[in-house]
Amino acid sequence: MNIIRKTAPGASFLLLALIISGCSTSQETLLPVDENTTMMSIWSRHGGGRSLADARSQLRRPLTTITAQEQQGYTRTAANEVQSQFRHLPNPDMVMYVYPHLSGSQGVPVPGYSTVFPLYTQVRYALPGERTEAL
Repeated sequence: MNIIRKTAPGASFLLLALIISGCSTSQETLLPVDENTTMMSIWSRHGGGRSLADARSQLRRPLTTITAQEQQGYTRTAANEVQSQFRHLPNPDMVMYVYPHLSGSQGVPVPGYSTVFPLYTQVRYALPGERTEAL
């Protein structure tokens, strides 16, 4: 019984050392490095040179004469989709202008700006067939 107590810590330490050393490898075997490879050679092979500029110039297209106004009807935005499917009841906005002022104990200048407050706190949605234009 006394022999087991003396050898148990030594055996567990030996087992732990074997497990840790089994997971280690050298950098040369894991990541072999060619002595002749430099950063300049990697850059010229993969990303540098004129090939990148040539590829970009092929992707550029000439500008067309279609104006943004003509394209507006074809443009789908999230706001257009939501507004067309879920109509809001009229909720007037109050636009307020905050004049330029100094803020905080340091007197930091804050430029003037406009802010919008809706008159009602909640957005109300119209039922099918309900009037949605302003009164």
